[in-house]
Amino acid sequence: MLLARVIGTVVASAKSERVDGLKMLIIQPLDLDGAPSGGYIVAFDAVGAGAGEVVLYASGSSARQTPATDGRPADATIFAIVDTWDVGGEVKYDKHDEDMA
Repeated sequence: MLLARVIGTVVASAKSERVDGLKMLIIQPLDLDGAPSGGYIVAFDAVGAGAGEVVLYASGSSARQTPATDGRPADATIFAIVDTWDVGGEVKYDKHDEDMA
């Protein structure tokens, strides 16, 4: 599992019927300090995440292990919305502290 921030959405009117009903979000991976790291990823949303939120996502075969994506062609799935994280006792992110978000 990896940390990322939701930065946008994807709408595709022509797509496989196997992914009908799944929301697609653009996410950007984050390092442990909350800084962007790496390129952008389109991920299915299994938890109702929204723009600006920090999330945990899984990729590869693990992306198909949620009830929403079971048996579907998913390569990245958001499975949690992060409230807070700390590293070595130092809070790096707190959803409710706008100065840190």
